Order: sequence, then structure tokens, then C-alpha cells
Amino acid sequence: MEELELKYRNKVSELIEICEQSSVQIDTKRVNEAATKAWEILGNSSWESGDPIVFHSVEVATVVAKDIGIGTDSIVASLLHNIFESENDKDELIGQVPEMFGEQVFDLLDGLFKVNSIDTVNISVHSENFRRLLMTLSGDIRVVLIKIADRLIDMRNLVELPSDLQYKYATETSYLYAPLAHRMGIYNIKSELEDLSLKYLRPEDFKRIVKKLEDTTEERRKFVSEFVKPIELKLRSKDFKFDMKARTKSIYSIWNKMKKSKVSFEEVFDLFAIRIILDSKPENEKSDCWQVYSIVTDEYQPNTERMRDWISIPKSNGYESLHTTVMGPHGKWVEVQIRTTRMDLVAEKGMAAHWKYKGGKGNADLDNWLTNIREILENPEGDPNVLLDEFKTNIYEDELFVFTPNGDLKKLTAGATILDFAYEIHSDLGDKCVGGKVNNRKVSIKHKLKNGDQVAIETSNNQKPKLDWLDFVVTSKAKSRIKSSLNEEKKHEAENGKEIVKRKFKNWKIEYTDEVIRTLISSLKLKSAQDMYYAISTGQIEALHLKNIIKQKVDEEHDAKDVLNELMPKKQVEQLSFDASDEFLVIDNNLKNINYKLAQCCNPIFGDKIFGFITIREGIKIHRENCPNAKQMRERYPYRFIKAKWQETKQYNSFQATIHLVGTDRQGIVGDISYIIAKDLGVQMRSINIDSKNGSFEGVLRVYVNNIEHLDFLMNKLQSIKGIQYVTRGDF
Repeated sequence: MEELELKYRNKVSELIEICEQSSVQIDTKRVNEAATKAWEILGNSSWESGDPIVFHSVEVATVVAKDIGIGTDSIVASLLHNIFESENDKDELIGQVPEMFGEQVFDLLDGLFKVNSIDTVNISVHSENFRRLLMTLSGDIRVVLIKIADRLIDMRNLVELPSDLQYKYATETSYLYAPLAHRMGIYNIKSELEDLSLKYLRPEDFKRIVKKLEDTTEERRKFVSEFVKPIELKLRSKDFKFDMKARTKSIYSIWNKMKKSKVSFEEVFDLFAIRIILDSKPENEKSDCWQVYSIVTDEYQPNTERMRDWISIPKSNGYESLHTTVMGPHGKWVEVQIRTTRMDLVAEKGMAAHWKYKGGKGNADLDNWLTNIREILENPEGDPNVLLDEFKTNIYEDELFVFTPNGDLKKLTAGATILDFAYEIHSDLGDKCVGGKVNNRKVSIKHKLKNGDQVAIETSNNQKPKLDWLDFVVTSKAKSRIKSSLNEEKKHEAENGKEIVKRKFKNWKIEYTDEVIRTLISSLKLKSAQDMYYAISTGQIEALHLKNIIKQKVDEEHDAKDVLNELMPKKQVEQLSFDASDEFLVIDNNLKNINYKLAQCCNPIFGDKIFGFITIREGIKIHRENCPNAKQMRERYPYRFIKAKWQETKQYNSFQATIHLVGTDRQGIVGDISYIIAKDLGVQMRSINIDSKNGSFEGVLRVYVNNIEHLDFLMNKLQSIKGIQYVTRGDF
């Protein structure tokens, strides 16, 4: 134990040294206090692999301090973010944090706890979790940055996990955390996350590129020396203070270039970049960078198509730099990046650097991006699978800069159209857009914009979003709004179609029931009633066609009494009751009735929509319409199905129901659940089973209730318990 604590203290000492050397002022006393507290709580705790949990905490804090640099609170939160993995009382720990380390640290820990409670390892499969995760991350930027650091440490230690978990973590990192790191501007971490993902997703490709890089190290060193020598001489002659670095492309970047361009390792022409970092005064930064650009391009021929000016208009994550690609010695292309010390810090630490240069305030562009993410996520019509792909794609896209007629700058994704621009200004403007003017020249809504364009939008009150708009817009905001508008239009048309159907049914003297509508949807092979109503309203389906379908079904079906007379003894049938038309078997809610049984596979409750199924040995069994076995039974024994409905009565009986609970584990939550059930005199508990793991729990309750309304009331009461996230009804 002493050896373990000594090792931990050495790691903490390294962290403190980094904090003392940081460009951001760090309260090392608070950091030490947090490290001591973390050891008190986690000293004896370890992961399943046997590694001490507290070591992971200090490693995350070290990345946050060294590679991100977002202040004392974030380092303290990093040291404490695993404390709930201990066996200590969680409520007590939660109570200690604000008192000892302040509300800011508590809020950061709360955000991290929410992220960690989401099952993100299976994110590519269950991508609704992706939506929930991004909703959590789209709050405090520091939560995002700490979580990225946490994932980096996980990926560095991935070798200890089983191969299936390695693959899942690597996939998730590639889809989510590397793009997030890119968006935050922490490119070093982004590159390492990509490389580590590739190591486990494409191990052979990874090893092959590593070997190639090792074999060509000396060759690259000689070339760099030859390339930089004349530039260094000219910069010194102009009295520039500077530093020059040669940075080899990441393994992932090389692999991606080989894959996209379909070239070999030897054919990747920009394997490395030369970075010139100037020690400039704030007022001279831009002019110094352009002077150095002139010196470089005087010495080596530039490729004008690969010029990138992120000094005049920085990227939305704060990145500033001048990039040019020039023809170096021996006919080899070389990328040169020119920036100042301040710009380099922002490039290395991304948005975190704004805590130093902007007094702890966030970046407006990043705030706008987070707002856009929230808008997309909160759209109820959004498809999480589409969102997952769009997030990964759009987050890496280059940016496009255009101007409004008033000269306001707008940033869009490269390839954006005039319609994307309209939606960027306002959703209503996009919905009514019919075209516009680019640099005073009339263009269509499909016109692709270029950097520096001045754009004016033209609208019409008769314009509505079209489905084909989704084929050419590129921004997530535009796509999300178009889908939402199309769905609103469809709902409006569907309401009109529903009124048409009701009116026609009344004229034809056909009863408008859910059963009839389900029959029509099934016959027409549509997904929903809304689709049918929409098709009626828009003329895709003639209303008379519905009448013909219903008539055909009536001719094909026998009433319930006929079916029972064919399959059951006459005496038993005479004991049953039917509605006036003999179409439905009427089910009394008295459970002592011996003529039928409630099916245990779905546990129907008084008020559920039901049907009867005639069995060979057990008579009639009553099932819920959404019983999981209904489809298979209908396919195999369609002639045994009969329509059934509950008899309206004031008599109360008990029906068994299953309730599934999911939530955040905390002390006393089982007692709260039991109290809610005990408080309701009409509910009887049959069993309760709670499974708790990693701060979350899943529970299964089996209870007896009076009817479906009673069950809904109980579920709403359970949903109100603190810590309960989901309450759903089970089938059995």
C-alpha cells in the first residue's frame, strides 16, 4: 500500500509541476487538496483490470493541465470525476463537493456524471444514446474538454481490454471524440485519438504505416534540414525572432489520404509540414506573418490553389494560421504553416486557450455551434442514425465565409448553397426562399457559394419546403429545419385527409373505429394512419378505394359467434356473452369467469385493446393487441382469432402488470419506490427486482392494478421520483 501511495504522490507532484509552469494561473493548493481527497476516497479501489482508479484520475487531470489548460476548477474536477466508483455513500460525497471545492466543480462533476451514465460504448448501434450524449455535452464546454481527456487516457490503456471492447471503444472514439476534439481545436489530442482508433480498427494498416515512417525517418530529417536552411538565413537577416518545427502527418491522416486518393505511402506528397512560429507583438502579428509568407514563396514556388488564409478570418474554433504548399528541393511538395506564439497556443489547446486570452469567456462561434447542435437534437422528427453520420461528416468540413447585404460575416460549411445561407439567417427565411442575388447577380436556390460572396435572399409567401431540397443543402441546420417543415406540412394534409375519411364513412354508414383503420393501413401496406390520411388528402389514394377494401374484408370474415361454434362445444359458447351484432366477444373483468383466461405472455389489463385466441386445451385466452406473440399466432392460426372487448363495469378487480424502471442509482431510491406503491391502497406488490451497476440501475416491478388508467397513474408517480429516468410497461 505504501508503494502504491508513493507512486500516486509522484504522479501528483508531476501534475503540480505542470500546473506551476502553465500559462494559465492555477491554484496548486486546491489541486493538492483534490488529489488528497481523491486518494482518501479511491485509494483502495481499482478497475476490473486491477489498475488503481485513482491513477486514471490523475492522468486525466495531467492531460487537462498540460494539453488543454482550462483552469483550476477543471483540474480539480478531473481528479474527482471517478469518486462515485468507490463504495462510499454517494449522497454524502455529493454533499461534500460544493462545500470543499465550490459550486463550479460540483457543476462540472454533475455534467461528467451525466455523460458517464450514458451507454456510449454501443453508440454506433444504439444511436439514440448519441443524441442524449450530445444533449449533455452541449452545455459547459469544459465538460466536453475533460471528457475528451478522459477518453484519451482510456484509449492509451486500451491494450488491457478484451478485443471486442477495444473495437467498440475505438469505433466510438473515431465517430465521436476525435471529431469533438477537432471541433474544439485541440488538434494534437484529435490526432492521437485518431491514431489510437486506427490501431485497433485497422491494425495491419496501422503497423504498415508505422514501419514505413520508421524506415524513412533519416531521409525526412535530411530533406527538412535542406529545406529550412535558406528560409532560416532570410528570416534572421530580417531580424525575426522565430522557432521552426517539422511535423510529420499523423498515421491516421496518412492512411486517410492513401484511402481517399487511392495512392501508396510513397505517393503521399505532403507527409510532413514545416511550422514557422513567430515571436511577434500583438499589433504586428498579421503583418509579420504575411512578410514571412512572402519570404517563403520567394524562395520556393507556391501552389496557389492550396493557399489557406485563416489569419484574416479565423476558423470558428479560434484557429489562426497561414498555410501554403510550396515546391521544395528534389521536386517535393511541402506544406508550410506560419503563425505567432499566441496563434500556436490556440492551435495546440484550441478553445481552452480563450480562457487565457478572453478572461475565461467562451467563443461566440463555438456557442453558436453548440446552439445549432441543440436545435438539431431537440427536433422530435430527427433520425439519430442520420445525425450520427452528419455530425462526423460536418464537423470536419472546411468553412465558407460570406456576407449579408449589410456586410455581416456568416460562416457556413464548404459547399453551402444560397438556401443553406437563408436557413442560417432564419428558419422562416429558408422556408420561403425562392432564390437570391450573389454579388448582385440573380441565382437559384441551388447556387453554391464561394468565399467572399455577398448574398441577398429573395422570398415568396407561396413558397414551401420541398423534399428535393434535402438533396442539395449541406448544413445540418438547413436539413433539420426542412425535415421539420415537411413533417408539419404532412401533418396538416393528414388532418385534412382524416376529415375526408370521417365524412365519407358517415355517408357510407361505416363505423369509424381503430380496428377499421388498422385493417385499411395493413391492406394498403402503409406504415401509419398519417400516411393513409396524407395520401387521401393529396389524391394519391381515392376514398372509394377504402370502401371497397372494407366491403371485401366483411365478406371474408365470420363473426365471433360463428368462429366459436366451429371450434368449441356448444354449451361453452352459450355461457359466453356477445355484443348485439355478435361481432365481439364481451369480456367481463371478473377474473373468476371460467370461460376464458388472461394470457401470461402479455398480461392484459382492463382497458387494454384485446383479442381472443381459441386454444385446444385451455379454451379462450385473452391477449393484448400488441402482444409480442400476436404476429406469430396470426400467421399460423388466423382462424382461431376472435374479436373481443371489455364489458364496462364499476366493479374493481386486480390485474397483474410489469413495470420497467431505469435511473441513476442513489441511496434510498428503492425505499422511495416502495413508498409510492405502498401509499396507493389499490396496488398490490408481487415482486421487485433492482440491478445496480456503475452508478445506474434497472428495475422490474410486478404489481396488481385495477385497470389501465390505474397503471398509468402509478407509472406517472414513479416517474416523478428523483433519479428515475424511464418508466415503461413490460409485456410480462
